[in-house]
Amino acid sequence: MNREELGHLMTVRAKPAGLVVTRSNGHWDDGQSKMEPHVGLEFDSAEEAQEFYSTYATQVGFKIRIGQLYRSRVDGSVISRRFVCSKEGFQTNSRTGCPAFIRVQKSESGKWVLANIKKEHNHEFESSGEICPPRVQRKSFPTPKPSSGGASRTGIRSHEDDSLAGVVDMKRLKKEEMDGVVGPVGEPYKGLEFSSANDAYKFYYTYAASTGFRIRIGQLFRSKHDGSITSRRFVCSKEGHQHPSRVGCGAYMRIQRQESGRWVIDRLQKEHNHEFEASIDPCRTVPDLSKVYREEGSSVLENLDLVETNGGLSLVKRVRESNIGGDWYNLLLEYFQSRQAEDTGFFYGVEMRDGKGMNMFWADARSRFSCTQFGDTVVFDTAYRRGSYTVPFASFVGVNHHRQPVLLGCALVADESEESFTWIFQTWLRAMSGHHPVSIIADQDQAIQQSIAHVFPGSHHRFSPWQILAKEQENLGALFSMDAEFKYEYETCIFQCQTASEFDSAWNMIMNKYNLRENAWFKEMHRMRKSWVPLHIKGTFFAGIPVDGSLKSYFNPILTPQTPLNEFIVRYEKALEQRREEERKEDFNTYNMQAALHTKDPIEEQCRRLYTITMFKVFQKELLECYSYVGIKLNGEGAISRYLVQKCGNGDERNTIAFNASNLNISCSCKMFEFEGVLCRHALKVFQIMNIQELPSRYILHRWTRNAKYGILRDTDSAGGAGQDFKALMMWSLREEARNYIEAGAASFERYKLAFEIMQEGRRNLCWQN
Repeated sequence: MNREELGHLMTVRAKPAGLVVTRSNGHWDDGQSKMEPHVGLEFDSAEEAQEFYSTYATQVGFKIRIGQLYRSRVDGSVISRRFVCSKEGFQTNSRTGCPAFIRVQKSESGKWVLANIKKEHNHEFESSGEICPPRVQRKSFPTPKPSSGGASRTGIRSHEDDSLAGVVDMKRLKKEEMDGVVGPVGEPYKGLEFSSANDAYKFYYTYAASTGFRIRIGQLFRSKHDGSITSRRFVCSKEGHQHPSRVGCGAYMRIQRQESGRWVIDRLQKEHNHEFEASIDPCRTVPDLSKVYREEGSSVLENLDLVETNGGLSLVKRVRESNIGGDWYNLLLEYFQSRQAEDTGFFYGVEMRDGKGMNMFWADARSRFSCTQFGDTVVFDTAYRRGSYTVPFASFVGVNHHRQPVLLGCALVADESEESFTWIFQTWLRAMSGHHPVSIIADQDQAIQQSIAHVFPGSHHRFSPWQILAKEQENLGALFSMDAEFKYEYETCIFQCQTASEFDSAWNMIMNKYNLRENAWFKEMHRMRKSWVPLHIKGTFFAGIPVDGSLKSYFNPILTPQTPLNEFIVRYEKALEQRREEERKEDFNTYNMQAALHTKDPIEEQCRRLYTITMFKVFQKELLECYSYVGIKLNGEGAISRYLVQKCGNGDERNTIAFNASNLNISCSCKMFEFEGVLCRHALKVFQIMNIQELPSRYILHRWTRNAKYGILRDTDSAGGAGQDFKALMMWSLREEARNYIEAGAASFERYKLAFEIMQEGRRNLCWQN
């Protein structure tokens, strides 16, 4: 098939329902007996394999869809295809997660061989007479030219089952009535509706021609659930700076798909930064759009690399281009400069690539100071990737001493390449004076994994829980729905195993029992088990962020990835002030309120005096629970003893504790102290047995105490404070304390006089210091 034919929308003809298929010399042909698909069956092309499977499905009583395709690592050509039952997945109510499929693979001879097959369905068949073989439409791009230096290509998810309403069909546009439209049309406005993306493009094209500018197709956004197109942008042809003729024009129109299936204008920028041409005649100047589409498709494939994103595979431009609109750079740079004039500790960085802006990062003095206290666990929040977005806004978030989210920096991500994430992580590290986190929670994508391994080699990378759940649903949804026993055994293996050997034994049993040993997804997840299995996560400090949950979003719902440019800074500062006010309230409560004691244990009083109110309640719960447990000494060797602690009346809940009487070291198999930084009920029970009246200081982490706000600065000697960064943090710390002091001193005239006298005395004392 030549390039011209591949550039058009192609219709695959399925054989009539009554047609029967036979085999001859390993190939399939029309014949007189029903032909069953089997491994090793050969076809001349992938389209022929699709026709065969469609005909077979019609005879059996089901329908098919096009599934994934995979590309060569060498030249990007398609080497494998999947065709699945139409009820595969759960994206619509009619789908049942059916696992039936065939996969064909291209052999060295050029033939396509059926390599994998699953015939079992999880739904009732329709009678064969009720099904008409479908006409399957799909787009094909030209075969890409070989490209040296490209990233490895291992596979790519196909979106050929997208709703055709989201596809801008250039060939159809050329032939339709747009060619006959002349003269001015109505002005675009927010809320204007169209029946399809084609109609929206046609409208904007005609409007642009009558106004005096030209347009191009910009970004599209896909649903994270089913990959269908949910939003499209049409931009002025002078948008960007990739060509001398482009001047970074910000004019565009964005349309969003509604639940009704119609498309509505939800974003619109009419202002241009260039002169208009004379009114363009739409009839005379409509380009050969099908040709443009083919050329752009070829160019795109030649300049794309395959990378893993969100556990799947996506195409990323080899020549890196920013997903951040040009106006964002101007707005934020102006904001950064004004903030830096007010806040000497404000830090920002912009990556420049070939004279163009790429990634951006910033952190104010308070965020940088917070990292000295609460930078041991960091969440790299990229929630914008879960749906459509106006701006690719990401944030670094920690957990403060009240268990609240605390901001440690922000970034705009130009693209989702390893280079971008590496630059962002390195810039964050520089802003935080080289402070490496103990642990980091971030997405599973290969680019992020490699960047974290490179920049934070000693940090424990834990995968985002929302992504694990999404991938489990995608890969295990059918098994979960069909086999309740499998679901129980899988969840027991993941969440209840206490040791590595116990986990490996349970995992291997499941792999063998359900014939999953060669399943690629299970292989990969087992290889990365230390990044998501609770057993392996709980041995590392994660500030108690639940293994099956995540930290509360710092900016939602005030600031979201859909926030428009003109509202971004206002909403950003509002969210920042709201979160910091919440922290100030908890600080006030900790210093001015006291939690009630529930026992006469001196350890409870000790912890109430040291912990913040929030963390004391966490500890107090463990202390009260330990009274419901019993401890049994198993053995002892010298100063070290081993205990079995279990709940009264519940022999299933048991943990082993090792206790060293010489230095009061204690460790529990539940790993709560390692994971959360608070002693568990099991360890407290052993301390009770041993009549320990006061907890060793190492078991009360300073980051959870009421004095944690002073952080590292409290214990740093004068020699360590010579740098400008350190001086800025000291200035912020003193200003914050002074602000609280002023608020307390201004409450009444008597307080004012006392506060003023104390301040004068303090200044005199400072003057005597060297």
